[in-house]
Amino acid sequence: MSPSPDAARSWIITPGHVPTRFPSAHTCGADVALVDLEDSVPPASKPDARHTASAFFTARTPGCILGIRISSPATLDGITDLAAITAYPAKPAIVLIPKVESARDIELVAGVLDTPDYTAHLYALIETPRALENLPSIVRSPRITGVLFGAADYAATTGCEMAWEPLLHARSMLVTSAAAARIPAIDSPFFDLDNLDGLRSEAEQVLALGFAGKSCVHPRHLPVIADVFKPTEEEIAAARAIVAAGHDAGGRITAVKGQMIGPPMVLAARALLARTGSVTDQKGDV
Repeated sequence: MSPSPDAARSWIITPGHVPTRFPSAHTCGADVALVDLEDSVPPASKPDARHTASAFFTARTPGCILGIRISSPATLDGITDLAAITAYPAKPAIVLIPKVESARDIELVAGVLDTPDYTAHLYALIETPRALENLPSIVRSPRITGVLFGAADYAATTGCEMAWEPLLHARSMLVTSAAAARIPAIDSPFFDLDNLDGLRSEAEQVLALGFAGKSCVHPRHLPVIADVFKPTEEEIAAARAIVAAGHDAGGRITAVKGQMIGPPMVLAARALLARTGSVTDQKGDV
């Protein structure tokens, strides 16, 4: 059984014009595997990629959600991508929409793809200053499932350095808007492929900021992302203790190991346990 998109922490993307990479994308251990029709595909190869990408969805892999990144729906390539998807015999569970700058972009994609028998999970790739300005309306689109941060395009558009501090404001805005709409936010890939320590540091920072997961462009990054975003046994045990203490306190302020515990802490602990399937009752017992 494939995981729910809400529980998808690790995302990988593979070029649509290189079908030899499809099997490894399916089995590399990512929660979500996307076939790409946008930036990783040269313009001359896009027609072939649209055709070839259809095969990405014919082999279903347990534990992995399969999706597709189209070109911007405001371009001819994007419209052609959508038309191609409608003819695929097996459809993507997730459609990632790049360059989203308004809720209308999401509605356009839904209008083309939605049928009585098929409704994809639509994710918006937020990667421009205009998108950040319009985030409150974008995340409230009735058809949006989640948002991804596109650090490379955002940095190129604004002229900022692609480093933690220059991108912190954009990441913070994205997480805040996503949380307000109760949808997950997934972080950008880390582009230094051989710097696993740097990847771990950035993954830990975005987790602390509130991101639900992180995307990548190389399988060697997946174990690090999975390790960072999967709660440890210690974190699960601490969350159980907080939930149990909150239950015993009847909603009053209490303490666990010297740490003040109130309703917000209990709510966060219950959310962590729910993500891991580690709680079944009000006391935190499994």
